[in-house]
Amino acid sequence: MADDATAVKPTTDARGLTYPMGAIPSAGEAVSVARGVLWLRFSLPFQLNHVNAYAVQDGDGWTLIDTGLRTPDTVAAWEAALAGPLEGRPVKRLICTHMHPDHIGLAGWLCARTGAPLLMSRLEYVTARMLMAEEAGDAPEDGARFFRAAGWTEAQIEHWRADYGGFGKGVAPMPRSYLRLSDGDGVRIGDDDWLVVVGSGHSPEHVCLWRRSDDVFIAGDQVLPRISSNVSVWPTEPEADPLGDWMDSLAKLRALLPEGAFVLPAHGEPFYGVHARLDALKRGHEVALKRLERTLRQPSRVVDGFPAVFGRAVGDGVLGMATGEAQAHLNYLEQRGRATRTRDEDGVDWWTAVEQDEETT
Repeated sequence: MADDATAVKPTTDARGLTYPMGAIPSAGEAVSVARGVLWLRFSLPFQLNHVNAYAVQDGDGWTLIDTGLRTPDTVAAWEAALAGPLEGRPVKRLICTHMHPDHIGLAGWLCARTGAPLLMSRLEYVTARMLMAEEAGDAPEDGARFFRAAGWTEAQIEHWRADYGGFGKGVAPMPRSYLRLSDGDGVRIGDDDWLVVVGSGHSPEHVCLWRRSDDVFIAGDQVLPRISSNVSVWPTEPEADPLGDWMDSLAKLRALLPEGAFVLPAHGEPFYGVHARLDALKRGHEVALKRLERTLRQPSRVVDGFPAVFGRAVGDGVLGMATGEAQAHLNYLEQRGRATRTRDEDGVDWWTAVEQDEETT
């Protein structure tokens, strides 16, 4: 059975977020976090060392939400959870919030293992299938041009070429069919109705689930308590404005969710204080944009913007994600008339801030 941590005294951090759960589930175990909802956690071999999944009671079985990365440890933990806290009961559905490998890594395995259908939004499912198919080939020259324009060295580009295909390494073969979830859909799980709430910016069409009867909100990566989700531009869509999408999604959630919502995130611990957290996420990007505009008083490359966007130096280990996020901030400024770029003869983009009139600043 699941551990019961509901009697533990809540803790509140300096940012005003309250964490009511005292216990964190171990691999293969589960903690009851809300009526009919179990919290599971799986390890990740990264600096961010875990991802949360949830099991929602669905009649005589379960609806599962997210899967963890495809690793032997995660498979073993799922086997233990299915036989242990999930009591060998049938899995009725698997919902994946979005297409990142730590969320869909074992979708194909779990669907085959349990016979459950996969539910996702269309853009998340199609993007996952596209990325897996694309990585079956060589590293595309479009990617090399994108990273060269950002200011990467030729050695860094060659390393990217040699390591190309990381997405598919963490994802089991995906189911060849799925059931579509769209913004505003209702999903009946057991005796409860859950509303599908879609956000974007971190991923194309990220699914969240809101049980309005008691304001339980399964947030995926759309609202995290301690870290900010990566918002990046990638070589497949170099002119995209994901930061604009992200800011719009933060405003949408701020208007939609009550302050008393209980947020079940994909990383970190379940928490109360969603308005304070959404405000802080918005404020963090606004501060980064202001720092970046100061940097752009002198012509700068994407890689020169790292200290402004992140407030610190960035190592090669996260170079791709850092480049994507800095590019997202620059595209945001460009599309709002606050920055321009020119490409030199070596294919490198140089960005410059556009001076704003006092009336528009």
